[in-house]
Amino acid sequence: NIVIGCSIGCSYCYARMNNNRFHTIDDFNKPVFFENKLKMLNNKRHTAYLLTGQSDLSGWNEEWKDKVFSKMKENENTQYIFLTKRPENINLKETPDNGWFGVTVTSSKEKTRIDYLRNNIKAKHYHITFEPMFDDVGKLDLNNISWIVIGTETGNRKGKISSKREWVFNIYNQAKEKNIPVFMKEDLLGILNEDEFVQEFPKEFGGIK
Repeated sequence: NIVIGCSIGCSYCYARMNNNRFHTIDDFNKPVFFENKLKMLNNKRHTAYLLTGQSDLSGWNEEWKDKVFSKMKENENTQYIFLTKRPENINLKETPDNGWFGVTVTSSKEKTRIDYLRNNIKAKHYHITFEPMFDDVGKLDLNNISWIVIGTETGNRKGKISSKREWVFNIYNQAKEKNIPVFMKEDLLGILNEDEFVQEFPKEFGGIK
């Protein structure tokens, strides 16, 4: 979490709830860059890092991106994962090959984010996270998608919606038609049986178990 903070304001945001609890930064609506964490990107202990667990890439300024991308180029065998809900606000014409750029899609109305991702961010690897899920996303255009993550809403939010197994398998089946690895989050256990549960990583992640 080299950047903490996001102004989007999703009602289900666990990162905002964590910040309200632990007060990591004063105003979660104003992202903060922790430059001292750049050195952590040199750590070869792990083969993949999620860099937007407490932020959205659309809220990063250009200087932050430049510094992180520069560090990524020094660690070509490590993979770095980014997520955004606002790909329409991003314009990246060049990114490191070990960057994985993705969008969060929570409903059928948000599928256009996938097109914005491919059009606005030039990258070697694209991915999609379907979490939380509020309806069946229907037919998907998965061209050039390298990884898919599926989950459900956690926590105790009023109006919370749990993923339905048919929604999960609609995505899973379309991914398998294109040989795209699928990672199902543990919170789907109970919605799915254990023998239906799949956790696959791209080969570039180095055989993470």
